[in-house]
Amino acid sequence: MDHSTHHSAPEDDGHGHRHEHGHGHGTTWATAMQATLHCLTGCAIGEILGMVIGTALMWGNVPTMVLAIALAFVFGYSFTLFAVVRAGVSMKAAIKVALAADTVSIAVMELVDNGIIALVPGAMDAHLSDGLFWYALLGGFAVAFVITTPVNKWMIGRGKGHAVVHAYH
Repeated sequence: MDHSTHHSAPEDDGHGHRHEHGHGHGTTWATAMQATLHCLTGCAIGEILGMVIGTALMWGNVPTMVLAIALAFVFGYSFTLFAVVRAGVSMKAAIKVALAADTVSIAVMELVDNGIIALVPGAMDAHLSDGLFWYALLGGFAVAFVITTPVNKWMIGRGKGHAVVHAYH
């Protein structure tokens, strides 16, 4: 995945101040949103795949959700992992970078998204062909994005989370 926009020129914050993307005080909302969208993409692929597999195998809600969450982490990490490996980093080092970059973001996203699905009446028992399933899932992703973006902004601003990836591209 191309992360070159994380290294673009300083931006004006609308108050006449120029801020760098990435580390420190100047972390922009655009940078945080891009990191969150990156994370959300992997999480969504994994979670939907887990739901499809669990449903196809006629598993109950708990094992299906466990599989979906596990795959959300796998796919969420893999997006960062493959980008870092492409930059020439060893697999062992890339795994450490991916874990440092994405663990908190994925965890917050999964907690929020699955919490919403669990709280929407009937969503846990809805089938893949039911609109309620998709509305709850997509609504959960939307709320998770809104909640996770400030978390990522805070972490990137302190050189944590997705900021650790910047050194490798």
